[in-house]
Amino acid sequence: MTHTPGAPEPAPTGDPAPPAGLDGPLAPTAPRPGRTVLLAVLLLLGAGAAMWAALDTVGPGRLDARFLGEAVESRSAGLSTVAVTITEVGNTFAMALLATLTGLWCWARGRRADAVFVVGTMAGAVLLFRGIKILVDRPRPPALTQVVRETNESLPSGHATMSMVVIGSLVVLAWAGRGTAGRVAMVLAGALWVGAVGSTRVYLGVHWFSDVLIGWLLGAAWLAACAATWTWWRRRALRPAAAT
Repeated sequence: MTHTPGAPEPAPTGDPAPPAGLDGPLAPTAPRPGRTVLLAVLLLLGAGAAMWAALDTVGPGRLDARFLGEAVESRSAGLSTVAVTITEVGNTFAMALLATLTGLWCWARGRRADAVFVVGTMAGAVLLFRGIKILVDRPRPPALTQVVRETNESLPSGHATMSMVVIGSLVVLAWAGRGTAGRVAMVLAGALWVGAVGSTRVYLGVHWFSDVLIGWLLGAAWLAACAATWTWWRRRALRPAAAT
């Protein structure tokens, strides 16, 4: 097709490719609210079942005692140093700070729904695990087994809950702008970190295994519920623009 000099440029056909990652709009491949709600319900049921089993007696069960015993036997000076470092980097304050900084970054770039999602999900998780800790009041493992001293309520693990929620929310934010390889890499890296943080809590003797497991399940259920709400809100906000 030729263009006559002086004539206006023809309008481009199609929209430009959206920017990737946190700067991109919600893509059609983003998690769908209905499926995410179903996942949240299933995870919540799993967390409830695990909590019921753990609290059949408030103290530890056989599996908890076995995991703790194996953790104590496997300790070495080098492993303990690594475990303490991971547990400090992944503590609840550090995860809350990461979520807050991400929220501020999103807000400054005009992505207010994303900012509310990541900060709101984090804040809700804090209220969730703190409330359950106070309600259940499960004691920590014996002080003699602890590498670092912890005395407050044990169930659920705040480290496990917060690492699942905050790292998971970052994966959700970046999901739409990534290809299959990028998504697999994000999920594997996130799962490795969340698993490492939770495992250190058992290794260091400050949590029973069921505390960590329930923290993971509760965190995943809360994350799924918040992600479903966020996805629904963004799809709803984009509908008028798509119709014009």
